[in-house]
Amino acid sequence: MDIKEFFELSAGKWFSQKTSHHLTLKQSANGKSNLVIELLANDDPHVIKLCQQAQIDPSLIWGGAKYTWNTIPDALQPNQRSQQGSEIVISIPSQPGASTGSLYRTIGSSTNSMMARYMMGEDNALNIVIEQELVKTEDRIWFESNNFRLRTTIVTPKNGDPVANFYTEIRLNG
Repeated sequence: MDIKEFFELSAGKWFSQKTSHHLTLKQSANGKSNLVIELLANDDPHVIKLCQQAQIDPSLIWGGAKYTWNTIPDALQPNQRSQQGSEIVISIPSQPGASTGSLYRTIGSSTNSMMARYMMGEDNALNIVIEQELVKTEDRIWFESNNFRLRTTIVTPKNGDPVANFYTEIRLNG
């Protein structure tokens, strides 16, 4: 599977359940959200804008994806509010057909784009590494079936304690 096929398989509406574990404090938290992943063509205005921000020729990418999410408040936590967000992601293979490359993304209406490295594993899992000045994030996303995704994320602050997240994602109306 290549990055384009991975995004095509990811398109749709998903229910996501997350468990976070603060590794040093040994504390856990749970969350739920709805996630919509839409594929975007190379000529989509969002894709063109992100390519311009990142100074990338749109002909070098296969298109992009728009992620939109909203959290579902836990009835047992009365102070918890619903949150919404979105991001646009484009993928640039290191060479045509390569299993490695870069992901560029922008969150919400931000004009700042962020770069990540990706690698498609032989097991068809997408591995993403984002290294920023103060934090490193490592994601691994894979499909157990066409309608069931799993995801792990490890967030390691440069001067802090790591947090591990585990997600199960079920396609709605699969």
